[in-house]
Amino acid sequence: MEFTIGGQLEVRMTAADVGKRVSVRRAVDASGTGAKFTDTVGVLTSWDGGVLSITTKSGESVRIAESSLVAGKVVPPAPARRRGPAASFEEIAPVVARAWQPVESEPLGDWTLRAAGGFTRRANSALPLGDPGLPPGEAFARVGQWYGERGLPGYIQASTGAEGTQELLCAELEEHGWRREVTAEVRIAALAPVGDLDADVSAVSMSRDVDTAWLSRYQRFETPGPHVLKVLRSGPSVWFASVPGEDPAGAPAAIGRCVVDGRWAGFMAVEVGPEYRRRGLATTVMAALARRALDEGASAAWLQVETDNEGARAVYERMGFTVHHSYHHFRSA
Repeated sequence: MEFTIGGQLEVRMTAADVGKRVSVRRAVDASGTGAKFTDTVGVLTSWDGGVLSITTKSGESVRIAESSLVAGKVVPPAPARRRGPAASFEEIAPVVARAWQPVESEPLGDWTLRAAGGFTRRANSALPLGDPGLPPGEAFARVGQWYGERGLPGYIQASTGAEGTQELLCAELEEHGWRREVTAEVRIAALAPVGDLDADVSAVSMSRDVDTAWLSRYQRFETPGPHVLKVLRSGPSVWFASVPGEDPAGAPAAIGRCVVDGRWAGFMAVEVGPEYRRRGLATTVMAALARRALDEGASAAWLQVETDNEGARAVYERMGFTVHHSYHHFRSA
């Protein structure tokens, strides 16, 4: 990281740069033989009372004492991706939302309040794409009230890490006592290479609807009530894939779900039974779904994976999926 101008380090930013992407260097240890420094890059979300707050790409909020600054400057947005499809946050966020549609929704200005009986946080959280039409504190209170009326915890889904994401909103949520519970990555890739993965897809069965066998492998609920089925069936063009297990009457060895939406194909619910793992079945399911999406005219792929799922992240990395942005579910205080 370079801050020098004529050999001098400078702080070339002010509180007026709140909301911009910045790069700062600060001293963390000035004792001993020499000072130690650390660098932080992210969106400057506040500068008040001698303390800066910077939200990094991962969504971490870093507080920095102004007195510790050695250098700092406003920097341009992160460089464009070198592989995979070009995509803005404004384009991909609604696509991702349409793949997990709620049972019930209500507008709050430009925000959407979503509920589905508690099945998945994605279908049971406020989606803040725009202006809620209220001051932040009032908007947050309304969200908590709306979910409380339905016996659900109040969640707001907010994103970081790409141009146009919501670092300032994340900082405001934390200031109002909302706590971040889950962080996941939205990864994207070109679709054709996924369809070209070396996999024998002849054993994969494809269906437009979910059945009891598929549901028996998808262990994300206690009882598959109507709200679960409605969410799973939602989306512009939905496909369910399954690979039969060794016992035809038992649960499938592997399953997956894909939602085709224009040029995008979203992959989710890719699960493999513990006794069938390390056989390449996740790759087989992904390849089969990708080929069906290609037939429908899609050319780009996306998926979501929680940041603590290191195994899945490694698999998707090998398939060519790279991080576009992160999203976080904040729960009301």
